[in-house]
Amino acid sequence: MTTYFKASSGGLSTAVGYPLDTVKVRIQTERHYNGIWHCVQETYRTEKVWGFYKGMSASVLTVSVISSVSFGMYKNFLCGICKLRYRAADAKPSKLDVFLAGGAAGAVRVLFMAPSEVAKVRMQTQRNPHPSIAPPQPVSKPKYRGSLHCLKVIAKQEGFGGLYKGCSALLCRDCFSSAIYFLTYSALCDWLTPAGKNKPDFLVVLLSGGFAGVLAWGFATPMDVIKSRMQTDESDQHKYKGLVHCVRESVRKEGAKVLFKGLGLNCIRAFPVNMVVFVTYEAVLRCTDYYLNKE
Repeated sequence: MTTYFKASSGGLSTAVGYPLDTVKVRIQTERHYNGIWHCVQETYRTEKVWGFYKGMSASVLTVSVISSVSFGMYKNFLCGICKLRYRAADAKPSKLDVFLAGGAAGAVRVLFMAPSEVAKVRMQTQRNPHPSIAPPQPVSKPKYRGSLHCLKVIAKQEGFGGLYKGCSALLCRDCFSSAIYFLTYSALCDWLTPAGKNKPDFLVVLLSGGFAGVLAWGFATPMDVIKSRMQTDESDQHKYKGLVHCVRESVRKEGAKVLFKGLGLNCIRAFPVNMVVFVTYEAVLRCTDYYLNKE
């Protein structure tokens, strides 16, 4: 049941925020957009509503599993650290323990999510004019017919390594941001919970989860930009030789501000999404504790 609810919260949050994620990815990887609203207008004008949901089905399914794995691994790493340091898995962890467990969970998460991230980004940046819009010239068939077909084509044309393109940037992004994510949530819950109370109340969980998501994405955005650019660099392009080269070339051509493209969208999306995620997480933990103690 714990896994089911964690997975459900991850899938629901992804579906709700997916249109914003598509706009964010396009802004990060394409230079011709003047801003968020221009990207929204152009996407809707040429591809209608479907343009905002490309690659969502596979993303929802994988994020559902990854969300469960991430929170589960965080809990297991935290218990392991506490057992190692304090000889008791249920000992109260220090902030350093939380930070390390969060970072480790982020690293494990990358192994599972890298291929789906590549497929998601490729699908989101692929142009497919809506049938209702008659183009002046015949349009070639899209390279990717769906997320699974996208993975198949990448594996065939770029090899197994193509499925993990941008993995170095993804690892940098998720290790640190995941550590910040869980640390912020833990610290805010401790700070906002009155002395004597064992568990944070509903409002504290909502606020702590929302702010944890915003802060984590604030730190994650620079590497998120680099990740997206590396993942859209197909085998016939070879624009970037690696993470450092991608950072250097992006900053050289567009200035340091390029590293913060999509920051506003990330933060807007992060607050409500992570409120839902942590409320579900806490509800599952408390239900589990209740039934275990009852037995």
